Amino acid sequence: MSTESRRAEAPASAVWEVLADPWLFASWVVGASRIRDVTGAWPAKDSLMHHSVGIWPLLLDDTTSVVSSTPGSELVLRARGRPLGEAHVELRLEDDPGGCTITMTERAVKGLGKRLPRPVHDAAIGVRNREALRRLALIAEGRHSGPQPAPGRDGSSG
Repeated sequence: MSTESRRAEAPASAVWEVLADPWLFASWVVGASRIRDVTGAWPAKDSLMHHSVGIWPLLLDDTTSVVSSTPGSELVLRARGRPLGEAHVELRLEDDPGGCTITMTERAVKGLGKRLPRPVHDAAIGVRNREALRRLALIAEGRHSGPQPAPGRDGSSG
């Protein structure tokens, strides 16, 4: 099991907005290349995201489903990435002064990932998940702060 945390300069509600938009998934999840469809009311329990992983033309189509969801604070997923296997992924958000802490815990539950020695699995997943949390935080921070006026172009006369 690999657990990584990152602080975001945005409230948990802003991070949740990113998690609750399945079409942004490929923007922050390392290895995801596109979203093909969403079934159900994401991120409601049992909703399903149809995605592809890899780089073109070597893409594999698979799905991620919502195991449970507590709006604004927790999203639990079952991510499939065959032939590598399946993973149980928990994302937790906790507000703190000036932002929030995002914690991602992932463990392989099927396939090759489950058969790898734990230190190897955790090291590889840890690197990937640190980058995913960095991307997730950047998206939430950018959306939370909104567009910034260009220097000298804020509409002031002088």
